[in-house]
Amino acid sequence: MGLLTKGPRGTQDVLPKESYQWQVVEDAMRRICSAYGFKEIRTPVFEHTELFQRSVGETTDVVQKEMYTFQDKGGRSITLRPEGTAGAVRAMVEHGLYNDALPIKAYYFTSCYRYEKPQAGRLREFHQFGVEVFGAGAPSADAEVICLAKSVFDVLGVKNLSLEINSIGCPKCRAEYHKALKEYFQGYQDQLCETCLGRLNRNPMRILDCKSPVCSKIAEGAPVMLDYLCGECREHFEGVKTCLDTMGIAYTVNPTIVRGLDYYTKTVFEFVSTGIGAQGTVCGGGRYDGLVEEIGGPSMPSLGFGLGLERLMLVLAQPDSALAAVTPPTCDLYVASLGDKAKAQAFRLAELVRTTSLNAECDLVGRSLKAQMKYADKLGAKFSLVLGDSELEEQKAKVKNMATGEQKEISLGESFVDEFTQIYFDAQSSLSL
Repeated sequence: MGLLTKGPRGTQDVLPKESYQWQVVEDAMRRICSAYGFKEIRTPVFEHTELFQRSVGETTDVVQKEMYTFQDKGGRSITLRPEGTAGAVRAMVEHGLYNDALPIKAYYFTSCYRYEKPQAGRLREFHQFGVEVFGAGAPSADAEVICLAKSVFDVLGVKNLSLEINSIGCPKCRAEYHKALKEYFQGYQDQLCETCLGRLNRNPMRILDCKSPVCSKIAEGAPVMLDYLCGECREHFEGVKTCLDTMGIAYTVNPTIVRGLDYYTKTVFEFVSTGIGAQGTVCGGGRYDGLVEEIGGPSMPSLGFGLGLERLMLVLAQPDSALAAVTPPTCDLYVASLGDKAKAQAFRLAELVRTTSLNAECDLVGRSLKAQMKYADKLGAKFSLVLGDSELEEQKAKVKNMATGEQKEISLGESFVDEFTQIYFDAQSSLSL
């Protein structure tokens, strides 16, 4: 009988032999978030569609072309989350977290869903690590969020990465910019794609984010937002740059960055890799000072970023990355057995070792003793112990160091765990000398 079905297009499986790498990356992110005072938030995989229509923006590609939207059995329009920020803001407002001490700092690991052409680093189901800060309006907050992202890349040994920043202003100064953009793009109406023609009157800034080669070429000559910033937005952007300069973080001002979501204001930024092809943006974020109020909360300055884990794993697949030197966890002790009584005792000893958080294995499939030892080798067991009738009778056995061949006698009684852990950690200490 053949395979019933394959995984849906645009999805991927993370197999047991690969998942430890994801765990290493996620553990590093959790440690860094803790150092910065961030706490984890978890939100549903689906939300009411209007949340994303209002927050992400009806003129964005995400809303117009990419969302997985359906009617549930109650006739409600439901959408699988295309990004993490909107759900985090909704949860913050719904539960009144804005009444807590500010700023509120939250991070998350989340799956997201967008219907688009699958390619390297761009899947229909993908995963994000994200952080959100609610209630912080100072330029130093922007710099801290950027610094947190950089800390993740530094700890993981990511190389060939550049930081690009821009300011897209506030609604006040953006109104004047939109007039200038509209006037500019009206001169190219006969060349713009159908989607951008629809954006021309509603949100001409979205044309700058169009992936069409023709529209992208036209956009190269468009007015630049930095020339239209109001005094407050200009001062804020200069403050962000000053903070980054103070921390010694290199960056490039890229006036073409607008991000693909409508909720952004003022600072926007991207970390771009040169080693994974066209889809080089590994992390992107910025301010969204009007989003909390848009969703129904109080006026509250906020900001954050989303980091694509699949794209990050592509970067970390390079042979000189820190992750390349990380090896999967292996078996610390394999307890082999010969006979039914020995098999029961092997299970007991393995359970005792596991209480110390060490990894222990024993036979579960009825292998011969020879086959068990071959299996221990395949597991990469650091130590092995063989139980038979004589070992059970004497309540003693020999623990073998699989790397050196050295054997030490050990009691099978109450002192077993203490004796084994002493042997184990003595051997680990000698390896580190």
